[in-house]
Amino acid sequence: MDGGRNRIGDMRLRDRKAFITGASRGIGRAVALAYAKEGAVIALGARSMEPLERVAAEIDGAGGRAVPIAIDVGSSESIEKAHAEVTAKLGDIQILVNNAGIAKSVKVLDMDDEHWQSHLDINLTSVFKITRAFLPELVAQKWGRVINIASTAGKVGFRYTAAYCASKHGVIGFTRALALEMATLGVTVNAICPGFVNTDMASEAARNIAAKTGGSEEEARKWLAKLSPQNRLMEPEEVASVAVMLATDASRGINGQAINIDGGAVVY
Repeated sequence: MDGGRNRIGDMRLRDRKAFITGASRGIGRAVALAYAKEGAVIALGARSMEPLERVAAEIDGAGGRAVPIAIDVGSSESIEKAHAEVTAKLGDIQILVNNAGIAKSVKVLDMDDEHWQSHLDINLTSVFKITRAFLPELVAQKWGRVINIASTAGKVGFRYTAAYCASKHGVIGFTRALALEMATLGVTVNAICPGFVNTDMASEAARNIAAKTGGSEEEARKWLAKLSPQNRLMEPEEVASVAVMLATDASRGINGQAINIDGGAVVY
């Protein structure tokens, strides 16, 4: 790693422990790798163990430490079990990244209750439940970071994604309210709001657009890219770099914010 100048364990998150949900791919994986490079020990959370184990092996192979933790964020029982397992394997954490989520599109006129409820359960209610589980140890340590991966869809509306938009608006509201409650307790709470990111979720969106319009998936990806003034999809590592910054000591004055990473598409 560049002659040892960027060795795991030498950087800004040394001696910190983090739990990241949705850590097996995309943004979650990128955040995990970035945290490990900065010296953090990582608990990796997702439903499927096999991809988590691959990410853990990647981190371990670079000289870091990561442990995979099975969690279904839509299940209160699974959340409680995962919290106990993280604590048993790592002790109290200091950094929580709520990243797991789903995004499916459908017109409101065609939306059933299950579609609506699943987005609220996985994208919003899980953020509350997981944060509630880990928050007491952050407060007890008088140092903590809660970082919620929201979306620009938490600030503006997009057609055919009413459930997703509602859930991400809720994440930002929860972030802002909790940030005020934590303001004097050494814990900061912030949200990151990516636009379309070059992940499996964007690929799925492109496939859906292509299927509905009769165009190609490549054309759909170009259309998604044009939603940003920079005419490109964001990269997971760009989101990860902000997640690193928010997790450092230097970010202690950043609280209750919802930071966009979208090339300027949404400017508030």
